[in-house]
Amino acid sequence: MPETIPLFPLQTVLLPGTPLPLHIFEPRYRQLTVDLMTGTLPDKRFGVVALTPSHEAEITSCDQLQEFGCAAVLRQAKSLPDGRFDIVSFGEQRFRLLAVDSSSAPYLLGAVEWVPDTPAMLPGQRDVSDTIGSLARAARAAYRRYCQAAWQQGDWTEPAADAEIAQLSHLLATDCLLPLEDRQRLLEETRPLHRLRLVGRMLNREAGILATLRAVPAPPAELRRHASKN
Repeated sequence: MPETIPLFPLQTVLLPGTPLPLHIFEPRYRQLTVDLMTGTLPDKRFGVVALTPSHEAEITSCDQLQEFGCAAVLRQAKSLPDGRFDIVSFGEQRFRLLAVDSSSAPYLLGAVEWVPDTPAMLPGQRDVSDTIGSLARAARAAYRRYCQAAWQQGDWTEPAADAEIAQLSHLLATDCLLPLEDRQRLLEETRPLHRLRLVGRMLNREAGILATLRAVPAPPAELRRHASKN
């Protein structure tokens, strides 16, 4: 059955298992933050969904948003003297957006259905473990190649060796400057092994571009601090 959750449209894509700091200044999202903090909204959960190109200032239909988004859980919230907030949320579950409601609350609401991953290993399969290991090693190698081209040594930390295969591709993409379209593609891919192969290709491509241009972006911590404003 569809579930209704508050929506936070952004010009970014949140991936499951990854953090998203936000600076909240717009009145409707200040109210959303208050409702999350006070328990008016259960589970401190809201949906992050990327915007699609539109000439309309207000969102009134699904056409103005990506079809897939990610639920976020509020982890930290700091009130600022002028009524703004600095918050940290954490990506949880992928959803498909079915409908939007722009009139029932001060902020946007969405009817969503949850979209789980397809199991990486199906019952009865015995020869998949070598494939999983090979894809994980290749994706990690691509991640290291990208980070060595983009960041200083102390600016990045490889995901733990025991990271779950279903989460690894999202974790590898967290500190990398992938285009929104690439991040959306990773979010929508429900097959963990296909997703690992995909993120490896993306990171190898971006590492090659960085090496060719001989240019590096700002450090990951600075990007996370400034890039996500409502």
